[in-house]
Amino acid sequence: MASGACSHRDPMLKKRDDFEDMLEERRNSSDLRYALRCYNPVLYKGVTPCKANLLKSMVLQSDHIHYVINQVSKETRKAVVDVQEEVSAILEEMAHHLQISTVRFFAFTLSKIFKVLFRSICVNEEGIQRLQQAIQEHPVVLLPSHRSYMDFLLMSYILYTYDLALPVIAAGMDFMGMKFVGEMLRMSGAFFIRRSFGGDKLYWAVFSEYVKIIIKNGFAPVEFFLEGTRSRTCKSLTPKLGLLNIVMDPFLKGEVYDVNLVPVSISYERILEESLYARELLGVPKPKESTSGLFKARKVLSEDYGSIHVYFGQPVSVRSLVKGRVNRCQFSLEPRHIPRKPSEEIHSFVNDSAYRLVRAQEENMVLKPWVLLASLLLQDHHQKQAAGQKWGMALDELIEKAAWLRDVSRQYGAFLHWPDHMSPSEVVSSSLSLHRGLVRISEGRVQLALEQGGLVKPGSPHSTITPEEDVLNQAVIVLSCASYRNQALHVFLRPALLASAIHTAASNKKQEVYNSFSYLRNMFSNEFILCPGATVQDFEEACYLLVKTGALQVTQQEVVVTERGHRTLTFLTSMLDPFLQGYQVVCRFLCEEATEVLAEKQFIPAVRNFIIKHLLAGRLRYTEVLSSDLQKNCLAALLRLGAVQKVKGAEQGTLKVNKVMVNSLEDTLGGKLPTQKAAVARL
Repeated sequence: MASGACSHRDPMLKKRDDFEDMLEERRNSSDLRYALRCYNPVLYKGVTPCKANLLKSMVLQSDHIHYVINQVSKETRKAVVDVQEEVSAILEEMAHHLQISTVRFFAFTLSKIFKVLFRSICVNEEGIQRLQQAIQEHPVVLLPSHRSYMDFLLMSYILYTYDLALPVIAAGMDFMGMKFVGEMLRMSGAFFIRRSFGGDKLYWAVFSEYVKIIIKNGFAPVEFFLEGTRSRTCKSLTPKLGLLNIVMDPFLKGEVYDVNLVPVSISYERILEESLYARELLGVPKPKESTSGLFKARKVLSEDYGSIHVYFGQPVSVRSLVKGRVNRCQFSLEPRHIPRKPSEEIHSFVNDSAYRLVRAQEENMVLKPWVLLASLLLQDHHQKQAAGQKWGMALDELIEKAAWLRDVSRQYGAFLHWPDHMSPSEVVSSSLSLHRGLVRISEGRVQLALEQGGLVKPGSPHSTITPEEDVLNQAVIVLSCASYRNQALHVFLRPALLASAIHTAASNKKQEVYNSFSYLRNMFSNEFILCPGATVQDFEEACYLLVKTGALQVTQQEVVVTERGHRTLTFLTSMLDPFLQGYQVVCRFLCEEATEVLAEKQFIPAVRNFIIKHLLAGRLRYTEVLSSDLQKNCLAALLRLGAVQKVKGAEQGTLKVNKVMVNSLEDTLGGKLPTQKAAVARL
């Protein structure tokens, strides 16, 4: 049975599955009995689990590896036996060594930890049933969203609890460096891969063959993160295609009938790494993964992190994705074991599939009330700061705005977990209490607790905080709040792009608004998950949502803002404004401060110093433009658009800036084209 945290369902939850709190049983029964219980999951076509050593020998004996060994031997003039030893060493470093005794240890330990950290862990049981069926029918690939270190431990814990086959998990090599814990992770199903192995043909061959053999034989579900790394901003990252290419390959070559891809959405009410992420985005180095660091992190056990919702999405058949998109006959023209670079057709197909899967993750993310509150408090903070005011928002006003935004987000199809058995004031109070490290309430007013940033601690001996340090301190809180606001971006993104397009278009003619929308969408396609080739579809969706909610009237020729639509459009443009200003300020830096040739590694520190200078001078409204993620995405967009180019043959990571083009982009982003506000309809 579901606990109170999961059983009160609002209308929007009805179109998705029911949730069950899996911690409820853990609170009422023995953790030891749970860890030692009979565990007998059903595997693909009833195969028996493959021992780690047998899997390694299958890789070593494969035709593909023999072919690559001979190739590398010829190219490097090394003896075949020496190259074989290299392959064995790579496998030893990489391979998992799954042992049920270690899994039981984690099951016991994580039960204790999760009950302390979280109020509930809610899982959609229908999704679990679908997954159970999928594992028996075809090889399965699990694709969870990635917002926390907790993700892959949580996934294995859930599958063990529901008696499902445990996955083998692609993990970064940095985890292997953790004494004791690294080996424990290996023995619970992790296989370790290098963060980058570029042109290392041998490593790529061993890695891809290792994964393909698991897929072809259905030994276990394979789990990896499509985004490649944790999102420090809590918005989805551009998907990485390497592993997705590998897991689709056995189907494309006709070695399996189908492969099921299962997107999994993990939503945290409060993220464990909240302030750590903000510091990383401000240039504080990421702490190295270590066992001692893990034990130092035990203080988190005294905190309340609210609830987690885990939604297992509909399995996506690779066979159905391929239909009408890829001609598989091309794969029968040469032996399967000979490696070949994916064609443009395959690359385009895998890329489109990856975006579709990340969108599925986004759409099944459960949003908590705090996500809406963070959005409103950030906008209020920016407005008050621009006006030189410091007293925050009245609590009653926040409650009214939160109830309004709750209704708007539901109309936009948000998967919102708003407890309707509580009054709006109770919901708001509960959320503010859980996130008291980020907000301060005094005299009936709520504002961001900027003094709690703590990047540079005041009051320590001989310390005086410089204005620059004060800006960074405040930015920790602002970026932490922004990470929660970002969780709702996929809900509001397309209407927000349209709202900004209406604001910057030269008139309210539909074609001009569309052109402005298309420009902004293209500019931000490294920032947000915007599916390739779907500009018209996204424009139509944005129009539909804003017309449906009474904010716009759209005719064949015109896009007209209604009287009641101004509130909605003001909120939506404010949602996108920090990103617009961030891209503008990067362009301004490249025009004013950067030399025409710039070292890429100097880009982020130099931009940060430029932004701090402008923030202190009062020329920028948004502290969150200090985010290194935003700056990197802007650079990626400028490289894609050709305004910045990587210099070939020069020192690695050298950039050449086209200042005329960058200046033109900054002007367009700033709406310096002739603008006219959309006409107001007389209803």
